[in-house]
Amino acid sequence: MISKKELFDIIFKTESRKGKLFDIILMIVIILSIIVVMLDSVPGIHNEYGYPLYIAEWVFTILFSIEYILRIYTSKHKFRYIFSFYGIIDLLAILPTFISLFLAGYQYLIIIRVLRLLRIFRILKLYRFIGASKHLVESLKASRHKIAVFLSAVMAIVVVMGAAMYLIEGPESGFRSIPESIYWAIITLTTVGYGDITPLTPLGKALAAIIMITGYSIIAVPTGIITAELSRKSNSPKKSTKECCTECGCEDHDTDAGYCKVCGKELGL
Repeated sequence: MISKKELFDIIFKTESRKGKLFDIILMIVIILSIIVVMLDSVPGIHNEYGYPLYIAEWVFTILFSIEYILRIYTSKHKFRYIFSFYGIIDLLAILPTFISLFLAGYQYLIIIRVLRLLRIFRILKLYRFIGASKHLVESLKASRHKIAVFLSAVMAIVVVMGAAMYLIEGPESGFRSIPESIYWAIITLTTVGYGDITPLTPLGKALAAIIMITGYSIIAVPTGIITAELSRKSNSPKKSTKECCTECGCEDHDTDAGYCKVCGKELGL
């Protein structure tokens, strides 16, 4: 009989052989369940194999439900797990199947299970990438004012260009209103070019060419802003310690850190 502590180590930790095996099997089951959902959304496959896929989905849901209950049962801090990022994702991974019993079509929300694959960071000990993502988020926050000014300028450009194109081309060329012309300016500036609306007059084509060239130069601006902030963050000195969290195994915390940057457990315990 497996004790509660042994079960906790298997489910939440990866140091032991059983813990690693559990996580690998969990990843395989998650991938298989996602494949089942995607196949079931294909009309031809659904018509021919709908019932076996339906049964398979319920098998996966029952397995994930059992796993979720075991995580709550073995967790030392049950409410901390339930309301944690992974706890919410684990719950959302099983809810759609039960909701589909009352509301048809909601079973396809099961695709959210792909977020459970984020556990691979814990399995493969890729905590350094979590630190890198933190730098990216901080750089985006530091750049938000510059990016806001940049986006405001871009919006002013597309409004002016859209209004000008409406005056040049008019409804005869498909530019039936200023908002529709602004839509055309946006897809042209971003070099998407759906082709549903196109200028026909020489002046309109000349204006379109100017917008296209402007689009190429504009794309580089936010990239440069964020890159500059990333470079500044990377070059700034930062002291860290190699103290390991006993809960999740994460290392490389700041010297003044009192809690783990990944799971929130108090350090030094």
